[in-house]
Amino acid sequence: MKSITIKGSERESVGKVATKALRNAGAVPCVLYGGNQPVHFSADERAFKTLVYTPNAHTVVIELGEGKSLNAILQDIQVHPVTDKILHIDFFQLFDDKEITMEVPVKVIGVSPGVLLGGVLRLNTRRLKVKALPKNLPDFIDADISPLEMGNKLYVTKLVSDKYKFLHPDNTVVAQVRISRAAMKAAQEAAKAAKAPAGKKKK
Repeated sequence: MKSITIKGSERESVGKVATKALRNAGAVPCVLYGGNQPVHFSADERAFKTLVYTPNAHTVVIELGEGKSLNAILQDIQVHPVTDKILHIDFFQLFDDKEITMEVPVKVIGVSPGVLLGGVLRLNTRRLKVKALPKNLPDFIDADISPLEMGNKLYVTKLVSDKYKFLHPDNTVVAQVRISRAAMKAAQEAAKAAKAPAGKKKK
């Protein structure tokens, strides 16, 4: 999985006054959990644009100066309800030998025969929760729709991998090809024509 580097500074004071001052200065207060103790730090709000405002999934390298570098994933984010300004971010520290749970975007690949015949592709699940070691986290989950005929569904059980496991029920539908109204109408007209008496002519 691709990684984004965030350069920040550790916070000595974590009170409300200090936090407000950070925000007024254009910085975002953050906390890194998962280690022996939480790490409080801040970084320029602009540093988070490629991490927050994207549909892609990333791991994060947090550089805090003096050679201190920590690997993490975004865990939670708080934004202002009106301005969408980032108010606070929580991260979770990664360790090479410990599995982590993360939501990964789904990427559709292949061509569905059902779609070619007029069906409508519906992506039911745009992100899937997986559990894996950090080195095995994928950038995307490939959902191959090549086998899908009209009316077929693609279940999460068809996307299995030996590098990670899905944290979803086996009956979770990832994508499906639904019959379009036009295709349904054509099928109904074909059925009526088949039932019509042979040799009957219109006046």
